[in-house]
Amino acid sequence: MRIGILALQGDVPEHRTAFARLTTPDAVSLVRSPAELEPVDVLAMPGGESTTISRLLDETHLRAPLTERLQGGLPVLATCAGLILLSREIEIVPNQRDPVPIPMLDVRVRRNDYGRQRESFEGEVHLEGLRGTPFPGVFIRAPRILAHGPSAVPIAWRGEEVVGVRSGPIWGLTFHPELSGDDRLLRVFLDSLTAH
Repeated sequence: MRIGILALQGDVPEHRTAFARLTTPDAVSLVRSPAELEPVDVLAMPGGESTTISRLLDETHLRAPLTERLQGGLPVLATCAGLILLSREIEIVPNQRDPVPIPMLDVRVRRNDYGRQRESFEGEVHLEGLRGTPFPGVFIRAPRILAHGPSAVPIAWRGEEVVGVRSGPIWGLTFHPELSGDDRLLRVFLDSLTAH
């Protein structure tokens, strides 16, 4: 299984390191062009600045081939900005430039809804299929899932709040599992693909 990391902007090295721990370094590659997207079996869309990533998808000519691969069933782990970019609807926030999404997840989100960088925090997350202690969710300028449709099945919660959804092979998370130091969530994600 070749895992690609969308490497346009954001916490790319952290994703690469975390997935390499679970597979091998040779199994993980960076995706910055349509040619680099072509051979991957799974894609991680990291957190970062969603408007910048959206613009770079166009500048690198990745938007069309990525959309085609997603519509064809490419498994994706989309965290934070990645979730925003795959959302059906981004609630408009005054004085912010909103990214152009590839609407694969039936969710409505609001960017930076927990506050700015200084309001970032770690909180317990309960993930479907995860055994043992709650997962240490790292929320950095995180989006909030305001609503989800029937095709976006909740899979992660912080208290009563949905912080992760799944639609087929696409997972969208508001938090950063790659920054937690806990590989259990990424393992559950990869195991779900082999089971599928």
